[in-house]
Amino acid sequence: MVARAARFDELVLDAAERLERRLGRPLDQVELAVEDVPPSDPSSWEETVPLGRLFPAENRSPARLVVYRRPVESRAEGPRDLAALVDSVVTEQVASLLGLSPEDLED
Repeated sequence: MVARAARFDELVLDAAERLERRLGRPLDQVELAVEDVPPSDPSSWEETVPLGRLFPAENRSPARLVVYRRPVESRAEGPRDLAALVDSVVTEQVASLLGLSPEDLED
C-alpha cells in the first residue's frame, strides 16, 4: 500500500507532467516541492491558509513551487477531488510564474 504522503507526491508530479504536455515543453525552470503545512508566519496578503506558493527564482536557484499537503487534503472530498485540486493548485502557480491565467493552461 502506498503511503498517503507518497501518493500525494505522485499527484503533484502527475499535475506537472500534464502541464508540460499542455505547454509542449518541460518545466525545468521550476523546482517542485511538497510540504505538510505552510510556515506558521502567513504572508500579509494571504487571508486563508495557502494551498500552494510560488517562490520566484533567485540568483542561480530556480523558481520553487510548493504544494501544502494537509491543507489540500482537508479540502478534498475524495480521491478524484484531491487529484483535481492538486492539478488546480499546480496550474495556478505555474500560470502565475508564466504570466498567464490558469484558464490558458487548462485542457
